[in-house]
Amino acid sequence: MSHGPASHAPASRSGATTRLVQAVSLGLLFLLVLGATRIVPEVGSSLGTLGAIGFLLLAGTLTSELLETLGLPHLSGYLLAGIIAGPHVLHLVDHEAVDALAPVNTLALALIALAGGAELRVATLRDVGRSVAFGLLLQSAIGLVVLSGVFLLVSRYVPFVQGLPWPSLVAVALLWGTLAVSRSPSACLGVLSQTRAKGPLATYSLAFIMASDVVVVVLMACVIVGVRPLMSGGGVSMSNLRVLGHEIVGSIAVGTSLGLALAAYLRLVGKNLLLVLIGLGLGLTELMRYIHIDPLLSFLTAGFVVQNLSLQGDKLLHAVEQTSSLVFIVFFAIAGAHLDIPLLRALWPIALALASARALVTVTTARWASRVAQDAPIIRRWGWSSLVSQAGLTLGLSVVIVRTFPEFGEGFRSLVIATVALNEMVGPVLFKYALDRAGESQSAGR
Repeated sequence: MSHGPASHAPASRSGATTRLVQAVSLGLLFLLVLGATRIVPEVGSSLGTLGAIGFLLLAGTLTSELLETLGLPHLSGYLLAGIIAGPHVLHLVDHEAVDALAPVNTLALALIALAGGAELRVATLRDVGRSVAFGLLLQSAIGLVVLSGVFLLVSRYVPFVQGLPWPSLVAVALLWGTLAVSRSPSACLGVLSQTRAKGPLATYSLAFIMASDVVVVVLMACVIVGVRPLMSGGGVSMSNLRVLGHEIVGSIAVGTSLGLALAAYLRLVGKNLLLVLIGLGLGLTELMRYIHIDPLLSFLTAGFVVQNLSLQGDKLLHAVEQTSSLVFIVFFAIAGAHLDIPLLRALWPIALALASARALVTVTTARWASRVAQDAPIIRRWGWSSLVSQAGLTLGLSVVIVRTFPEFGEGFRSLVIATVALNEMVGPVLFKYALDRAGESQSAGR
């Protein structure tokens, strides 16, 4: 037994060497591209979409691996790589290249929604249905109202809403409140995969967050339709409600048809799934927007149908994971590159205040909902722990808001990116700690 500690030394040295190589490679990558763009400026303009994708993939991956040694999630690395390479810092990827990468956002949103629906299993929901129902109701209602109110309170310090009339300011606050009740499926799944956790807390967290995806997407569709008249100075009319009904019912109907078609393809063919998912994500999204169908809700419904009305759910999830692993790196790096650094300097105290208010409301409401639902003690104590994180869905919805309300959308998105970064640094750490304390992660037993 005495040789045990020594046996870890080679592994430690190997890990340190790997990190050193990654750090040197990352530095050389930035220096190489920076030197090329400074010595031959035409290189920057000719980097092109494919060059930008390759650079962000490599830079994002290396940065995330290095930040992992500090206990930070990979998302933070992708965002940081995009910020450093973006137009406001080193200008390795300019505004034109970032705009040209918009199809990556479209594809990532489709994959996030498809995976979210496919992770939503009826059997899991049935086990924790009462707890999830009370939690979703209270978190959505209280979170939307309170956090919209908090935004209104701090709005005098938010540059991009200065000069807006009161109805428009209320509209922006409602959009913020809706985004604030979104959660992070990717963070939850990542921590559960890392810890291989099994137990009541893991089951509850997974079911709640996947069900929350559906609720937030529907809620956002409702709020966007509801606040459009406020932005134009009008009121909500019956025609607005008809538009909302068309979008929601139509999206569910299209999603159901797509899910059945996907299930049939997976069962009868099951090949070239990468190309199929890319084609669906890029092609169908634009078609859905054209006919006023909500793409996120449609893809969520499709994933749910494949998982619960066929035997192809695991095959779909595996295909989405293979496709999304690279897409998400570029997606989050683009989000970092989009971050308006000068605006962020003015926004960071606001982002910290809004993220803190969201965490407080989330924890308080989750504990209250658990008492009302008469949950098991372990859920009452730690059920809130997985709800702090935000990631892909939140950033994706911010893209939808930018597209729908360009008059304030870019400033809004910068504030979203800042708060998501804060929540994503804290949230996964809290969730892992809770799983360890609950005795549900494998490492807790060691």
